[in-house]
Amino acid sequence: MMRILVTGGAGFIGSHVVEALLAREHEVTVVDNFDDFYDPALKRRNVAGFHGKAQVVEVDIRDAAALRPLFAQSRFGIVLHLAARAGVRASVIQPRLYTEVNCLGTQSVLELAHEFEVKKFVFASSSSVYGLSQKVPFHEDDLALRPISPYASSKLAAEALCHVYHHLYGMDMVCLRFFAAYGPRQRPDLAIHKFTSAIVRGKAVEIYGDSSTRRDYTHVEDIVQGVLACLDRQFGFEIINLGESRTVELRELVRLIEKAAGKTARVRQLPAQPGDVPITYADITKARRLLGYNPQVNIEDGIEQFVDWFRNRT
Repeated sequence: MMRILVTGGAGFIGSHVVEALLAREHEVTVVDNFDDFYDPALKRRNVAGFHGKAQVVEVDIRDAAALRPLFAQSRFGIVLHLAARAGVRASVIQPRLYTEVNCLGTQSVLELAHEFEVKKFVFASSSSVYGLSQKVPFHEDDLALRPISPYASSKLAAEALCHVYHHLYGMDMVCLRFFAAYGPRQRPDLAIHKFTSAIVRGKAVEIYGDSSTRRDYTHVEDIVQGVLACLDRQFGFEIINLGESRTVELRELVRLIEKAAGKTARVRQLPAQPGDVPITYADITKARRLLGYNPQVNIEDGIEQFVDWFRNRT
């Protein structure tokens, strides 16, 4: 059993990670500020089952003074830093907020991890850091990163901070670049959730651009598999992609949801949005080698599962 802090543990990916940790009988503390980027009631629903099993603390990661007592009392062995201000398009509107939360907030958690001698730090980064990189699939050693949104640049800057704390203090550090995560509890602003909601309810599906963009959709169960694989391994400092290593065109994604829902979409075509990239595509060779990572849920099965979940909760 290990004492583990999970920041952002009330969110989509974080709540699945916490469930998996509790199933392994780890001692878990969840930190989340329950912000209003999307309905906080959804995040409170995510953690409702944790009460009595995990400590849930409502605090902002930028507030080091509020976080310090948690580190002092619990003496965490591992920090899983999943908290972030999410959303590519929203970051274009509020760039300062994204820098504050994703960079300064990360530094706050890193500094406390150093002060209280945390041995391992796992940072949730994003495929968005690759931006307009021309070489696909995206490989961790590619230095020609071209982020095109404040969100992407904030994640890349946070990765750099992680390297600094590894270099200065020897903290075992791994940055996981998540690729288009989806599954039960997915944020309502993300494509699969939005499209499913619209198709099931007979509303128009809003498609930005010409429907030719491609994403490496990764089921949350596979993301969790990769995160848990970090717990018992030593890395020094590593950056690792977590994806399915398969791309799906946006128009094909709509067809898959139509099939699972048994309904035809009414599509409304809209201009492409600032910050959106044409493709995300993970090279997962490194994840397979270092983590034993082996994604299990293909997009066809994952979409059927998601549509079932959506219908059962609404």
